[in-house]
Amino acid sequence: MKRALKYIIFALIAVLFIGTFVFLFKNSRPEKTEFNEHTVSVGNISRTTVVTGKIEPRNEVNIKPQINGIISELYKEAGQQVKEGEVIAKLRVIPDMNSLSSAQSRVRLAEINLKQAKTNYDREKALYDKQLVSAEEYDQVLQAYNQAKEEKNAAQESLEVIRDGVSKSNATGSSTLVRSTISGLILDIPVKVGNSVIQANTMNDGTTVATVANMSDLIFDGNIDETEVGSLVEGMPMKISIGAIADYSTQAALEYISPKAVENNGANQFEIKAAVKSDGGRTIRSGYSANAEIVLEHADSVLVNPESTLEFEGTGTFVFVKGEDGEYTRTPVTTGLSDGLNIEVRSGLAEGDVVRGSKIIKIGKEGFGK
Repeated sequence: MKRALKYIIFALIAVLFIGTFVFLFKNSRPEKTEFNEHTVSVGNISRTTVVTGKIEPRNEVNIKPQINGIISELYKEAGQQVKEGEVIAKLRVIPDMNSLSSAQSRVRLAEINLKQAKTNYDREKALYDKQLVSAEEYDQVLQAYNQAKEEKNAAQESLEVIRDGVSKSNATGSSTLVRSTISGLILDIPVKVGNSVIQANTMNDGTTVATVANMSDLIFDGNIDETEVGSLVEGMPMKISIGAIADYSTQAALEYISPKAVENNGANQFEIKAAVKSDGGRTIRSGYSANAEIVLEHADSVLVNPESTLEFEGTGTFVFVKGEDGEYTRTPVTTGLSDGLNIEVRSGLAEGDVVRGSKIIKIGKEGFGK
């Protein structure tokens, strides 16, 4: 019994020793290196850039008053459509005291002159009716009388305009009524009833009563880096996407490239503008942030290969091509346009060639490319 137990112990030790040897032998053997492989194919490739900017109406106008005054009534509000010539607000005039005093003085003087001219006319007419004065003398007095009446009317109209902002003879053209100068959408009315407003002059820009824009004619306004502006030409198509409108994009045509750069965060950039084509199905608001995707270069029906398969040495570019025997051969290639992931191969490869990619690192039974 003891002898049998001894044999069993020796057998277990032998099995353990042999198993350890086999395990160490297997792990000491070098593993075969495996690589990801890619097949060269024919396809299209393009180099694009994305420009950030915003959507703006091409024609946006600030409506300003023609006189100084106080807003007495507002007939419109932001978001409403308005036609050219339509009244947006009404003003109550605040007359300048010096101008008002001068206008009142002018009226009084005109009344005095008119009264004297009327007396002269009545006296001259009585003499003319009796044929005591010539027709020429009568005509001169009549002319002076008519001129005095016109001066009185002009002085009265001037006083009414200064005092009330409108004269009785021209009520339809009142400067107290603020009218839109274009047809479009009212984007903003920054004033309220009771606010004082001033007209534009050489000293200031005047008060904006309303901002009106034609929202059917929109443009994209953005800036592009100086390293890419050389690839742009007017008329190039652009794809516009608006962050505030999910899954929405529209086309645009580049129509303006600034001839002068502006510095932005230490980089020279050029302003660009593009006419946006709206399909009318979505409401696009002024000031929306937008991105414009521009195709700077493209190549169609060319050999395409992953750029990650390339190796560089000096001025040469190489790939490893798999042969019929399964071995890889280092092959020089000439490349062209790249989109950052794939690159055009102009020579050195043919359609269907298999090239070596990244090394596969195995973890357990699984593996991944490095």
